[in-house]
This record gives sequence, C-alpha cells and structure tokens, in this order.
Amino acid sequence: MYRSFEEKINDLKNELLKMASAVELSLHNAIDALKKRDDELARKVIEEDALIDEFETRIDNACIELLALQTPVASDLRLITSAMKINNDLERMADHAVNIAQKTLELNREKPLKPLIDIPRMAELAQAMVKNAIDAFLHRDSELALSVCKSDDDVDDLNTQIIRELMTYIAGDPTAVSRALGLIMISKNIERIADLATNIAEEVVFIVEGRTIKHLLGKKADKTRARSE
Repeated sequence: MYRSFEEKINDLKNELLKMASAVELSLHNAIDALKKRDDELARKVIEEDALIDEFETRIDNACIELLALQTPVASDLRLITSAMKINNDLERMADHAVNIAQKTLELNREKPLKPLIDIPRMAELAQAMVKNAIDAFLHRDSELALSVCKSDDDVDDLNTQIIRELMTYIAGDPTAVSRALGLIMISKNIERIADLATNIAEEVVFIVEGRTIKHLLGKKADKTRARSE
C-alpha cells in the first residue's frame, strides 16, 4: 500500500513518541526500584531494554528511508535529522535506566547506607526534564524546550551535593565504600539522563526555529553531547 511522505513523517513522529513513553516508564521504574529496594522491578527494567532497542532500530531505518527515497524540504529535513539524534538520546536514557537498575540489585545485597532523599529529588527533576523535552517536541514548543535546558543546572548542583556528601561516608567508614560508590554511580547516571533531555530540547529548538543553540548555553553546551557519546 502506497503511503505519502506526510504519512511517513507522521508515522516517524508517532514511533518516537511511543519510544519516549517506553523510556519514561523505564526511568520511572528504575528509580522506583531503587527507592523500594525492589529486585523484581529492577530486573524488569533490564529485561525490557530490548524493546527500546527495537524501537531505536525501527526509527533509524525509517529516517534513513525518508532521507534516501524522498526529497524533504528544509523543515522536514530538520525534523528527520533531529529525529535520528533524539532517537539515539532516548536509547541512551534507557541504557542509563538499566545502569541504575543494575546498581540497585547490587545495593540491595547490603543494608542501606543512608535514607535516600536527594537522589530521588534529583531523579524527579531529571524525569520532569525528559517529559518536558518530549512535550516540547510533540507541540513544537521552543520556549518549553529552552526551559528544559535551563533546568539542567539544578540537576548538576544536586549531583555535586550528593557526591560531596557520599565522599564523606567513604572517608569516614571503609565499610561504606562500595555502597557509597554505587549511589554515586546512580547519581551520575541521573545527571546524564538530564544531559540527554537537554540534547532533545536543543533539537526541538532546531526543528522549530532552524537555529542551533548548543554553543550558546555556556558550560552546559560543551558537555551534553560528550557525555552521551
């Protein structure tokens, strides 16, 4: 059955949104597993990563087909090339959710080091950034996308605070080292999820306005792509 270029573009956007929903659920479950010390939920995150990988492959193939077999105008070309980058960013988010789940399984073998307060708070901020970045893509809202970029500093500040606190545990108690390092790795994964949400927001601005902003965002611009590679 013949499908028009516009229908294929709509299919591409719908696939991206479905993938984004799957990734958001994976992030939610990974953090929930951490907070509840839930091994079963953590394993579910790890097992379902294969479904997100399948999304990535389908979306990549759809983008390549559109570029190879069609002659997209400038706005559609921006959408397709940005969709390929967003697709990769979403897949990397899911990888970080898997990392969190794997660390959770390790941490659950030992008694809790401390009550989790700042890490769940940081995760909430990062998850809100992901949701807003996807909403900005869905609604072509560059102002919302820019607000996502600005939120990244708050996540970075919490990450620094968390690492500083956990380093005091390491310095004061040799038996706390593995647990503290596990929580530091989880914090770093959450921070990178926020970086990837920033990447998506930058692509939304490019799609809507045709301008690249990643070099205009100060210190954030230099690290986001580097940390997601």
